[in-house]
Amino acid sequence: MSDARRGGGPSESVDNYLKAILFLGGPDERRVSGTALATRLQVAPASVTNMLQKLAAASAPMVEYERHRGVRLTANGRRRALEVVRHHRLIETFLFEVLDYPIEEVHDEAERLEHFISERFEERIAAKLGYPSKDPHGHSIPSLTGEMQEAASVRLREAGGVGDCVIASVSDEDGEVLRHLKVLGMVPGAELRIVSCDGAGRCAVRIGGAQNVVELTAAMADGIRVTCAPVAAAV
Repeated sequence: MSDARRGGGPSESVDNYLKAILFLGGPDERRVSGTALATRLQVAPASVTNMLQKLAAASAPMVEYERHRGVRLTANGRRRALEVVRHHRLIETFLFEVLDYPIEEVHDEAERLEHFISERFEERIAAKLGYPSKDPHGHSIPSLTGEMQEAASVRLREAGGVGDCVIASVSDEDGEVLRHLKVLGMVPGAELRIVSCDGAGRCAVRIGGAQNVVELTAAMADGIRVTCAPVAAAV
């Protein structure tokens, strides 16, 4: 991937918009509303409109934008968004595995550094780590060519009653939630059995074969994605 910051590349603010559109649009690259972007980035709707117009009007447009139809990334914008995500997740992995940062602290540190590392530094981190495919939260790290394969998984509260599960990933957006999940042993790769989930999103689970039931708030459960084995049919 190119070092887009060198020589006047995209600004930190532009990178944040591109990442937000990437994640909100999902794997099928849905159009994203200005309201959804304003909420995720915590900026005024007018600021969102101004930025999207600017990105769409650039000589090498980063987005396709229509005021009442929302926005999606161009190939150029998607390439840059995935580059920044690769930086972020490699930095998180380096901080966690090499510098022994707690898992709940790596996201904020990576947010500060992701826009500024050079292509050479990115390669050295990747080589040092053995070219990992996942970050500490279980999220896929985009390849050098801008490809990102996410494992098939569902949110915990959408997987009730389907058998034993393994945590595929945990959200990195709330450090306090991450800290609590870590204490409970709910980290990527951990096994669990879903006991119940209610309509408000709260879930009860057993972790790692333990008999005691752990109650999860909706905020905790919503950030957990799992892969589950189907329940065997009765014979």
